[in-house]
Amino acid sequence: MQQPWTLPWLCALLLGLMGFLVSGSDFQHHKYEDMVRALFAVQSECPYITRIYSIGHSVEGRHLYVLEFSDNPGNHEALEPEFKYVGNMHGNEVLGRELLIKFSQFLCEEYRNRNQRIVRLIHDTRIHILPSMNPDGYEVAARQGPEFNGYLVGRGNAGEIDLNRDFPDLNALMYYYEKTKGRNHHLPLPDNWEHQVQPETLAVIKWMQNYNFVLSANLHGGAVVANYPFDKSRDGRIRGRTTYSATPDDKIFRKLARTYSYAHGWMHKGWNCGDYFDEGITNGASWYSLSKGEQNDFNYLYTNCFEITLELSCDKFPPASALPREWLGNREALVSYLEQVHHGIKGMVYDENNNPISKAEISVAGINHDVTAGVDGDYFRLLLPGTYTVTASAPGFLPFTSTVTVGPAEAIQVGFCSYGWSDQT
Repeated sequence: MQQPWTLPWLCALLLGLMGFLVSGSDFQHHKYEDMVRALFAVQSECPYITRIYSIGHSVEGRHLYVLEFSDNPGNHEALEPEFKYVGNMHGNEVLGRELLIKFSQFLCEEYRNRNQRIVRLIHDTRIHILPSMNPDGYEVAARQGPEFNGYLVGRGNAGEIDLNRDFPDLNALMYYYEKTKGRNHHLPLPDNWEHQVQPETLAVIKWMQNYNFVLSANLHGGAVVANYPFDKSRDGRIRGRTTYSATPDDKIFRKLARTYSYAHGWMHKGWNCGDYFDEGITNGASWYSLSKGEQNDFNYLYTNCFEITLELSCDKFPPASALPREWLGNREALVSYLEQVHHGIKGMVYDENNNPISKAEISVAGINHDVTAGVDGDYFRLLLPGTYTVTASAPGFLPFTSTVTVGPAEAIQVGFCSYGWSDQT
């Protein structure tokens, strides 16, 4: 792992964009077998920085393959953040799938070309790319093709279940806890939740449990806007109206959404697909209220991960001829957003014997949302520039508080050493 992360150097000469040629022949729609071949081809081309693993299966038995990029694939390195991109949650929203396949090829090629921005990103980040969460739905949509694909054809999985309405609803519990001063993070799942969700949903939740993701984006289609949580309105009684539903981290979420929007070729202009979104961003509930969604709220309420939804195309299933333009419009944004995982604070939490304290809670005064340390005792907390009072606490240990000033560049390292209650008597 290289040290330290620094400000992007003018986007590394714009990713070497002038030297990276794109031709229409590079782009095609990938059915399941084609997608699998493409992912394994990347792994073959860059074997020392990639790993392919499956997080589970779809209803029809297709693997949900993830392509990992890291200088130490297969292993979590302390203080190195975990990042994920998820595409094709709705089977007929295919641009995200194609962009993530192309992005994987791009990372491999630019690493081999020694593009220092990409080399540094791969050395300092563990990147996980799931091009298709819903491969069964994609196959249904692909049989219709771009010309005849209906708005809902292939949207759900093989059981015709909308996977973005299939996650446990934690918002109602969170909104109750807000009133009763209850828990503000890592909310508990309902009993027997494993038997209440689809196989694809189960696989993704287990994935979240196994990796301490810090930042994520879910790629969709049907609009062009960066959508941030909360997606579900706090007042479900309001019908026909939309209400802004802010998280305690509303400012950082807005910044994350703007990062993608302004790095995108045209999202930030606001007018797209007949709709207008100021700066190309929107609060989810302000747009429309969504329950049981994975894309934003579940990540934030159940894990340490901050996730936004990227709606990337007016056409849910654009023709192959449109893919080169879409890639050029999204390439820099995909990299710039990924780089945001390196902002805020990070550090280790130890006891007095230098043993890591897993699951230690990291709280920031004035922001009612905590994160927890991973099994190795390392934590990551996304924050905007400013001065913060940060406290680490864990059962059986005295809390430890530190004041830290966060800058606009790389994450500031703040370590904590907590002493057990018995050591203070």
